[in-house]
Amino acid sequence: MSNILVVCMGNICRSPTMEAVLKAKTQAQGLSLNIDSAGTINYHEGNTPDSRSMKAGERRGYSFAHIHSRQVRPEDFEAFDLILCADKLNLEDLKSVCPPQYQHKIELFLDYANDDVQEVPDPYYGEGDGFELVLDLIERASDNIIKRLLTS
Repeated sequence: MSNILVVCMGNICRSPTMEAVLKAKTQAQGLSLNIDSAGTINYHEGNTPDSRSMKAGERRGYSFAHIHSRQVRPEDFEAFDLILCADKLNLEDLKSVCPPQYQHKIELFLDYANDDVQEVPDPYYGEGDGFELVLDLIERASDNIIKRLLTS
């Protein structure tokens, strides 16, 4: 597995954070992966991540350099080995447009967190502490994704 796509709705809060955390953690383990993020909608196309997401992530040492919002493209289903969604709505949206032969690639990001929380909550309309919770969940799941990659 060498290509991972992480997805949320607008690609400005959760999926850029998933991308930044997963990139940093895989690089720290010496893994060379192509990790990208995208959204199921194109409302924020070309924008940098939400400043609150970046501020929270940067406080923990994550870089958001070169991350810009984009929408999932049809060719992503073939190009990426694993497509991890922030929540069930985005999972269903992707499955509804994904060719049948690639459906097996789409999962929930927090399936790897090994706890009761299944979805990364959207912090966009909330207060600042929501971004910290998002980071906690993403870090935990990222560690388990890396464990899976190292044992595969």
